[in-house]
Amino acid sequence: MEKRFCRKCLTKDMDDGEYYRTVQEYISNLPEEMKISSDFYEKRLHYCQNCDNMVNGMCRLCGCFVEVRAAKKMSHCAMNPALW
Repeated sequence: MEKRFCRKCLTKDMDDGEYYRTVQEYISNLPEEMKISSDFYEKRLHYCQNCDNMVNGMCRLCGCFVEVRAAKKMSHCAMNPALW
């Protein structure tokens, strides 16, 4: 049986935990002044998970891992910067 990928999954929800560990390690090493609060982070991820441009934890528009982009204060949504 062919293994299928969840198009709306974040890296933390994928079978290959190595991607998730690498992304989370990167986020944890960001200076605190560059990170947003955990509440805003979760809200940003919610928008991404409901966006048609997210595929396998990455944004089709900019190519980023959405979990990384969502964690940074100075980042914005590639499709709609006014959104977040």
